[in-house]
Amino acid sequence: MTSARLYSIGHSNHDMARLLDLLRAAGVTAVADVRSQPFSRYSSHFNRPELERALRAADLGYAFLGDLLGGRPTDMSVYDASGQVNYERVRATAWFQQGLEKLLRGSEDFVVAMLCAEEDPLVCHRALMIGPALVECGQAPCHIRGDGELETTAEMEERLLRETGVGVGILDGLFADTVDAAERARLLVEAYQEQARRKAYRLSVPE
Repeated sequence: MTSARLYSIGHSNHDMARLLDLLRAAGVTAVADVRSQPFSRYSSHFNRPELERALRAADLGYAFLGDLLGGRPTDMSVYDASGQVNYERVRATAWFQQGLEKLLRGSEDFVVAMLCAEEDPLVCHRALMIGPALVECGQAPCHIRGDGELETTAEMEERLLRETGVGVGILDGLFADTVDAAERARLLVEAYQEQARRKAYRLSVPE
């Protein structure tokens, strides 16, 4: 367990008992569902009604925030010309800020886990879209992995830099020690943008 007040978790293909075990082990007391569509085609026990009942039966709180913090917004202004969600545009909207405020306010009374589908936070909007906004608020989330390990935002960002290749030759080069905080922050922004281009939701375009 850590002292974090905000976590993230992906339900993946776990059964309900496994999800509850992972949440309890991290000390989570409430779940904020950030799926735009809170249903699972392959794991129906994670459909919103079933999930909410199971969490409440386990004395865990539940709130749906997918309408404000989901990765597939209905606001077409946050999509780029190719039909892909632009996370920076999303974070600038009033509705996203409203959702963020609700999430942060909830974490004052509960230890909250944002829930989405993907096990790996690096392929999910909960880390790529919501995570940077939480960091700006001084509330870097901790990510509950499928094996029960906890990955801090700092550890995830190190993995992000490696997987995107952003900063190669700079952060691991001969003069890596001279990279200051501002340059590292710039590289992280670039890495988040690159990963978002790879993973953010894109509207289906009819042929």
